[in-house]
Amino acid sequence: MITIPRSVRIYIGSTPIDMRKSIDGLHAIVQNELAKDAYSGHLFVFVSRRWDRVKILTWDKGGFVLVYKRLERGQFKLPHMDPSTMAVEIDATQLAMLLDGIDFGRVRRPEHWQPSQSDPQAARPMDKPAPA
Repeated sequence: MITIPRSVRIYIGSTPIDMRKSIDGLHAIVQNELAKDAYSGHLFVFVSRRWDRVKILTWDKGGFVLVYKRLERGQFKLPHMDPSTMAVEIDATQLAMLLDGIDFGRVRRPEHWQPSQSDPQAARPMDKPAPA
């Protein structure tokens, strides 16, 4: 499993692409069609017309990295995308589920707790260990 920092954004192209495209072709799509900076270090995910292949393009320390995955059976389950948008942003957990073949559009996330000023437990200092 590759850990992706929170600062790295992940974009999925909304239209399938020709998987014969390599780094230069995908770079052109990122720059011209998605209007994003291909040198940003963000991940750009592209899916084939049959939905069984994925390519991920990213920039890393002086060169492009291209990751390719082909499913032997089944199809990747992409999120619902508005046809008028060129790309949809997802997070690292959703990318991992996508690559595992999980339909993350059907997965319900729990609500994450965040501290607030009105929450008395958030203002409470951490418990100190008992003296020895």
